[in-house]
Amino acid sequence: MRACIDRFGGLVWSLARRMLPTQAEAEDAVQEIFVEVWKNAGKYDASVASETAFVAMLTRRRLIDRRRRIGRRIDGQIIAEGYDPSGPPPGPGAELCEEAALAARAIEDLSADQRRCLRLSIYEGLSHEKIAVSTGLPLGTVKTHVRRGLIKVREMLGQPASGVEGAGREEASR
Repeated sequence: MRACIDRFGGLVWSLARRMLPTQAEAEDAVQEIFVEVWKNAGKYDASVASETAFVAMLTRRRLIDRRRRIGRRIDGQIIAEGYDPSGPPPGPGAELCEEAALAARAIEDLSADQRRCLRLSIYEGLSHEKIAVSTGLPLGTVKTHVRRGLIKVREMLGQPASGVEGAGREEASR
């Protein structure tokens, strides 16, 4: 467990601070996430994704769930700390691990529309439909921006785009 925390702690912490309103929420979330990673380690499949991608995806899902719970409750502490849910997520912290920093830099190199759609999807956890409403772009255009943006990020990071390239094709052919 210690090796897992040492290896992925920066990634999980930086995502938690970026997606959650308070440091206390982030600390609680990080603890819960590592318990989940430990419980789900047997589900990891190296042929599907890297360990970092597995941890990042599990982290993202748990943080989205937690944000939804936070959004449903009224919490004076959040208001007192000045959290603005309509504002941009906090900037990357010093704890941002190397891979996450590389990915963040790769996202910055995308076109403005791809960058905006990916940020709303990854950092805000919005569905493609909600991104379309938020940006005023057609749903198909949002899906294209997200897909092409992910492919470009993978190319910039030197990873094959195999898992992204075919995404959604089965549904489109039905």
